[in-house]
Amino acid sequence: MNPLPLGAVYAGAVQLGAYALERIGAPEREHVLRTCSTNVDNLAAGRWETLVSSAFVVEEPMPLPYALLLVAVLGYAEYAYGAWWTAAVFLFGHTTATLLVYGALRRTPDPGVRRALDVGTSYGFNAVLGALTSALPRGPVRTAARIGLLALAAAPVLRRDRTFTDAGHLAALGLGIGVSLAADFRSGANHQKIAQIAI
Repeated sequence: MNPLPLGAVYAGAVQLGAYALERIGAPEREHVLRTCSTNVDNLAAGRWETLVSSAFVVEEPMPLPYALLLVAVLGYAEYAYGAWWTAAVFLFGHTTATLLVYGALRRTPDPGVRRALDVGTSYGFNAVLGALTSALPRGPVRTAARIGLLALAAAPVLRRDRTFTDAGHLAALGLGIGVSLAADFRSGANHQKIAQIAI
């Protein structure tokens, strides 16, 4: 196991980058954010590198509770399944949810939506969180966790003032749960990491 979990390194780098962006001029900060954003205009122009760069930039420093939750989820995923698995699920969820949102919005004429800032860690976080449900005991606990997480993510999508990022969060969580279902099918055995900690 790594002495310093990569999830903590990633979250720390994102947070330090956010503080650094706060110290530069507003025009330069806006330029960096828009260059890294996976908005419709950037993806339509073929700026596919934003699928990765957008995961390393946030509009403002992450609130401490969210930052700690991000570190906890990524750290536990790395402990349970390894750093490569965690990074792969994070990037899969982040990029695939982003492309699904892009596919739904690419024909919109709304310039505000087309040029919206779309950066951050939340799509990848939701994907890893959903995938981690495979580490729970099989049966009612695992099923209830999946249903509960999906219900929480679906609630903002059903509101009148929903945004496309709400749909992205739900898509990313669904992708992560899909990964967990695939892991269930392949393993055929109960994952014991959480059970061991509980004991």
